[in-house]
Amino acid sequence: MKIAFFADPLSNFKIHKDSTYAMMVEAAKRGHAIYAFEQKDMALEGDAIVANSTRIHLTGDPQNWYRAEASTAQSLNKFDAVIHRKDPPVDMEYVYATYLLEFAELQGARVFNKPTAIRNHNEKLAIGQFPQFTAPTLVAKDEERLRFFQKTHKDIILKPLDGMGGAGVFRIKEDGLNLGSIIETLGQNGTRTLMAQRYIPEIASGDKRILLIGGKVVPFALARIPQAGEVRGNLAAGGTGIAQPLSTHDQKIAENLAPILAQRGLLLVGLDVIGDYLTEINVTSPTCFQEIFQQTGFNVAAMFIDAIEKDLTK
Repeated sequence: MKIAFFADPLSNFKIHKDSTYAMMVEAAKRGHAIYAFEQKDMALEGDAIVANSTRIHLTGDPQNWYRAEASTAQSLNKFDAVIHRKDPPVDMEYVYATYLLEFAELQGARVFNKPTAIRNHNEKLAIGQFPQFTAPTLVAKDEERLRFFQKTHKDIILKPLDGMGGAGVFRIKEDGLNLGSIIETLGQNGTRTLMAQRYIPEIASGDKRILLIGGKVVPFALARIPQAGEVRGNLAAGGTGIAQPLSTHDQKIAENLAPILAQRGLLLVGLDVIGDYLTEINVTSPTCFQEIFQQTGFNVAAMFIDAIEKDLTK
């Protein structure tokens, strides 16, 4: 098969922990041809969605990990699969990319995750569809509502709706110290919608990343433990990842959501769970493949490529 990865620049990959790299390794091991392109490489030309795509060959050298052929313009429907792995922020440029990929689907391209599904599932807001699994949550611009939420729940988390890696996440305790300033700064003086959630003390035991692939649940989660003085467990914020089997409640959340999200066109999903509460549904470029594999031996990338191959036979 020819598999194209829509991703950020390959030069930025940290291959010792990058999940996209793990996918590429597994696909290449099976004899599939690997291509890569960035958002700047895509275009609508006439009636076709094309991308300047580069075939890459993996070298096994950690320093120079791939060899690239000359890029060529190819219609995306000429690939067997296009795997969407571009990181947030989900700004308008990101949204434009989903429109182009959606047009490519109309021309016969197979895109994973489906661009419409990515667009319809904001990674913070999507938990509102599953309130039975969430802690008390408020999404609002209005400062009065945000202040009342903090007064009611005393210890809360505030965050923007378009961040990643823990960027812009603040904890406000019972004294409300700097609440007004944080709301003004994060909310850009009332022009930006924010999410407030009741603080979940179990964050001390980790922000668990639970992966769903093709409607099935990966049996291990990666608990991302915050470093001292932090409330964010994200690996990008310095958290330590510890792989562990899913708890009974983790399994319940995952098994409830897996078939629903798969039916919507989300082949790969990363649920974030703190304690017993669902906090985010990641659909853009979920990670933690390598950490789980390295610590447990469970090959998440193989499960992912299996799901791609199975889907393409439908």
